[in-house]
Amino acid sequence: MRHESLVNEDWTNVVSRLGGAETLKVTARETKAFLRPREITSAVDLLRLILAYCLGERGLRSTAAWAASVGLVDISNVALLYRLRQCGDWLAMLVGQALAGTAPKASRGRLIRIIDATSVPKKGPRARKKNEVWRIHSAFDLPRERFGHFELTDQQAGETLDRIPVVAGEIRLADRAYLQPNRMATLLEAGADFVIRAGWKSASWLDCEGNEFDLVAELRKAAARGLIDRPIWIKRKGGVPLALRLVAVKKPAQAAAEARRKARRDAQRGGHQISKQTLDAADWVIMVTSLKRKDFATADVLTLYRLRWRIELAFKRLKSLIGLKGPPGTDERSARPHVLAHLLTILLLEPLVDELEDSPRLAEAA
Repeated sequence: MRHESLVNEDWTNVVSRLGGAETLKVTARETKAFLRPREITSAVDLLRLILAYCLGERGLRSTAAWAASVGLVDISNVALLYRLRQCGDWLAMLVGQALAGTAPKASRGRLIRIIDATSVPKKGPRARKKNEVWRIHSAFDLPRERFGHFELTDQQAGETLDRIPVVAGEIRLADRAYLQPNRMATLLEAGADFVIRAGWKSASWLDCEGNEFDLVAELRKAAARGLIDRPIWIKRKGGVPLALRLVAVKKPAQAAAEARRKARRDAQRGGHQISKQTLDAADWVIMVTSLKRKDFATADVLTLYRLRWRIELAFKRLKSLIGLKGPPGTDERSARPHVLAHLLTILLLEPLVDELEDSPRLAEAA
C-alpha cells in the first residue's frame, strides 16, 4: 500500500481502520467538519477528498476536477478550500484515535519511548524571513516501531521533555536539547526513567556533597580507560538536586576527530575562540540516566541510547515516503489540516512498515 492508493483502491480498508463510516460521521459532526449533506454527501467522501488533495501533487483545481471525474463530488476549488479549512480539528481527532488504537501496554515490559521533533517550513516571504516553521513534536515507541504521539505547534513552542504524556514505567530517550532538570524531575515523579545525551556545559554538575563538579576534569582522568559510570547530581531551580547517573564513553578515533572538526567549525561560524574543554569533551558521548546500575549495566545504557536512530529513520519515512513538506499557502486554517493529513497517513501505513525496504527490522535481519 502506498499513500497514493489510500484514496483509491485501498479506500475501503482505510475507512474500516478509522472505525467505519458511522464513526467518521459522528467525529466529523462533533468537530463541525461535516454537519449536513450538500454537494458532499457523507463524511467518508469528505475525508477522501481532503486526503486526495493533501497527499497528492494536484492543486485545488485539479483535485476538484479529479473528484468530479471519479464521481466523488462536483465541487469548485473555492468550495474545496473552504472544506479543507473546516477539517483541522477533525483530522486532529482522527490522528488521536489512530494513536490511541495502538496505545502501548506497559504490562508487556518496559516501553522505550524516543522523544524528538521535526519541522516543515511555513510558506510565504514573511515566514521565510523569520524562519517560521510547523513543528511536529513526536514520540516513537519501541518495540512496536510505531509513532506513539504527535503534537503540532508553530516555532514558538519549544522542545520540552515532558510535552509528551508519560506512561508509567517507560524509559524515555532524548538528545541533549532535552536535558531540562525540572522536567526530568516531572518524569521521575510520574514513574518514568530516562537516558538523555548531555554536553559538558548542559547542566550545573554537582558532587555528592553539593559542590561544583568538574566534568571535563573527570573525562580527562578517565581518558585511558575510555569509560565512566558514576553517580552525579544536577542542580535545578526551586528543588533539591537530581541524583542521577553519569555514563560516558570515549568515541573511536575517527568519530572523535570529526567531532572536534565540527566543534571548530561551529566556533568559527559563531565568531568565538573554542575552549580546550570543548575539544576534550568532543571526544566523548556523555549521558545522564535515572536507571539504576543494579538493573541496567553500563553496556545496557549505551545500547538503549543507540536506539535513538530509530526516530530519525521514522522522520525520514514521514518526509520521503509520505511526502510531508511545507504546506501550500500561508493561512493556518488550511496549513494545519494539510500537515495533519500526512500524520494520519503515516499512522495508517506504519503497520506495513516491515514490507518496506528501509524497515529497521528488515535491516537487522539482513
